[in-house]
Amino acid sequence: MSGLDYDPALACRHLAESDPTLGGLIARVGPFGLRPRPTQSLFAAVARAIVYQQLSGTAAGTILGRVRAIYFPKRFPTPRDILATPPERLRAVGLSTAKTVALRDLAERCLDRTVPPLSRVRSMADEDIIERLIQVRGVGRWTAEMLLMFRLGRGDVLPVSDLGIRKGFALTFGSRRLPAAVTITRRAERWRPYRSVACWYLWRACDL
Repeated sequence: MSGLDYDPALACRHLAESDPTLGGLIARVGPFGLRPRPTQSLFAAVARAIVYQQLSGTAAGTILGRVRAIYFPKRFPTPRDILATPPERLRAVGLSTAKTVALRDLAERCLDRTVPPLSRVRSMADEDIIERLIQVRGVGRWTAEMLLMFRLGRGDVLPVSDLGIRKGFALTFGSRRLPAAVTITRRAERWRPYRSVACWYLWRACDL
């Protein structure tokens, strides 16, 4: 299903039946549109996430293009490529010192299998993947959750700290204030095992 590990139609039916208010949002928004971007490796996906942190998409894309150019004609550097590159060369193409350190730490953790290969990840539970990824310098739980949803196509992820989800929840369920994490978590119990789909619709609520 386009890189997803679940059936979106089945997910939407389940959500509408288990939570009619959310079902009303689903009806207003229309068809589910999340399509994970394929990635050649977990290293490449996390590396991109690190480069894009706290930058506009345009600026981050430019810097990532310069990083990749160092290793042309390869499509993307390997962990060993990154570790073999002097840090000052990475900084020269626009990476901050913190991101250079984070990329090198990611590379080391991929080589020692703290961050497992993509073939291993596909059989791992979400929380186990998150626990591995947050050991990388500069990678927090939110970043790991976004990777699960948008790269690995996981169906039951709930990023309760995400501002867009909190805003969408308030709009959908008639709250004047942004909900606490526990409020979202409790409501989301009825959304299992399709909390990723529910979150996608909460993001769309902010666009209506």
